[in-house]
Amino acid sequence: MSYRLGINLGFATNKYPEPEVWTKVVRKDLGLRYVQFVADLLNPFWPADYIKDQIRRIKDAAREYDVVIESIFTSTLTRTNHLMSSDAEARKFYLDWLKRFVDIGAEFKAKNAGTHFGAMTFDVYDNPDKRKFILDEAVKGWQDLSFYAREKGYECLIFEPMSIPREWANTIEETKELMDRVNAHCGVPLRVCLDVGHAPHPSQRDPYPWIEQLAALSPVIHLQQTVLHKSNHAPFTAEQNKTGIITREKVMEAVKKSGCTDALFTFEISHREHRDTDFRIIADLKESVDYFRPVISE
Repeated sequence: MSYRLGINLGFATNKYPEPEVWTKVVRKDLGLRYVQFVADLLNPFWPADYIKDQIRRIKDAAREYDVVIESIFTSTLTRTNHLMSSDAEARKFYLDWLKRFVDIGAEFKAKNAGTHFGAMTFDVYDNPDKRKFILDEAVKGWQDLSFYAREKGYECLIFEPMSIPREWANTIEETKELMDRVNAHCGVPLRVCLDVGHAPHPSQRDPYPWIEQLAALSPVIHLQQTVLHKSNHAPFTAEQNKTGIITREKVMEAVKKSGCTDALFTFEISHREHRDTDFRIIADLKESVDYFRPVISE
């Protein structure tokens, strides 16, 4: 088995965005080696010269601190309609945006790249004909991206089941169906980026069946502490663990039951800008790492 513990770099957005800083935080403060890089730290829409310089700095810092960028993903600021936009021109430039993001990840030799499947507007989602058309277009867009990712050396693409119906993958069955549709004609396969706190459908609110059925199809698994009916993205501190429904033992039991033998477990923990929490970010993340270390040693 190859279970690796890492972190999604969404925590660094506007707090530790400097490559020389976040790599040090990850390796020295948290004792982690693997990261899931996020587009909020290096947006493909930014000027090419700036992107080139940032890639150089990131490579240098990652080399210095022995940090591995295994995966790349979008984040809060880059959550848009993209491949499910109602505007045809917007779908084209967001596909181009994703290809540029894949280019950036290839510089880091990332194994996989991803985002959410897409987000429909209400005008689209409320109209069955428009909804079917846009879903079909999104499938084609993912397929196009999969062939591009193959050219760039990726193993797979990943998408994250989200919290509301118009963002799709609200059930286990729908998640599998989207994969099947894309993988019917793909360059590299589409897989899941499972989040242990995303169990959105009213009939599937227990997160552990999601893990049991999808972890084997998920090369990256997001870790967060939460409560039933919410996705809190809280840390695994003693305080949060008192009321949280996620435990390391139950997560790993479900993962092993799924047949998953290789996965990167990344903390996706969010600290909203608040005086009571802003100065305890590192401490909370370190406590979360210490909580999971007994079950994921690498």
